[in-house]
Amino acid sequence: MEMSQLRTFRVVAETLNFTRAAERLGLTQSAVSHQIKALEEELGEPLFIRAKRGVKLSQAGQTALEYVERILDEAEALRERVSGRGRSPVGRVRAAAATQAFVHLFAPLFEAFMRAHPGIEVSFRTTVSTEQTVADILNGAADIGFASIAVYSPALQVTKLFEDELMLVVGAEHALAQKRAATVAEVQAERLILFERGASIRRATDQFFDRVGVSPDLALESNDTYFIKLMVEHGLGASLLPSWSVRDEVAAGKLAQLSITGHRLRRTVSMVSLGRFQATPTRAFLQYILENQAKLQAMAMANFP
Repeated sequence: MEMSQLRTFRVVAETLNFTRAAERLGLTQSAVSHQIKALEEELGEPLFIRAKRGVKLSQAGQTALEYVERILDEAEALRERVSGRGRSPVGRVRAAAATQAFVHLFAPLFEAFMRAHPGIEVSFRTTVSTEQTVADILNGAADIGFASIAVYSPALQVTKLFEDELMLVVGAEHALAQKRAATVAEVQAERLILFERGASIRRATDQFFDRVGVSPDLALESNDTYFIKLMVEHGLGASLLPSWSVRDEVAAGKLAQLSITGHRLRRTVSMVSLGRFQATPTRAFLQYILENQAKLQAMAMANFP
């Protein structure tokens, strides 16, 4: 039994697809199949049940995965302890989310984290959907994801970070700008600038529209938070955005935010990562975010009327 076989087994168990596992490992599909077959022969049990569109873990495979994850995690911990790298982490943490709005909230924490850990670089990118964020984590393209919809996967660790609320956002010269709340009928009358379908904020708005029976008149769709805010500021429409994402523009008198009478568009924002052992930079980042969880919640709720 070789460590390479165990690593290959874990990746196949995470992707449930030999082709995707081979791409992630930088191996040929035949090499992946050979390693899995050799491991199955040594253990004396099939680890996967083959299907037309991939594979799924057999009962023996599920048991094996629990042991393999512990073995590989301990091996990684041993390597880091002996090399001494755990004392001063060096590397990169790749964060992803399906909306740029999260950058506005997390940017101060990212910057503070990198100042505290000069050897770690944090990068952030926007995905086309929360599903893509999750897929990127499972495929190794991202280390951490942020999502405001429910995420379910046995391979993932999902940690609730904070709650926020979507507000109706209008330009400073808009007829509703001086009000504190808008009715559902007033929202229905607006031309709306919304995130594209698949973004977590768009899902929350669509669920609200379905609940109150509103068919929005769309002016524009975009996943660029700054573009949406600029278009609202110039009077091209209204939008539904987290209160904290327009904090600066509201303070500067460029935008106004309103609650919706009789409704609270609350969301839960979670941090998503692989449930197995993480590299030292990723562990340090996860711990830092959790240590600042109360600060995130305070920032997210700061502008509630």
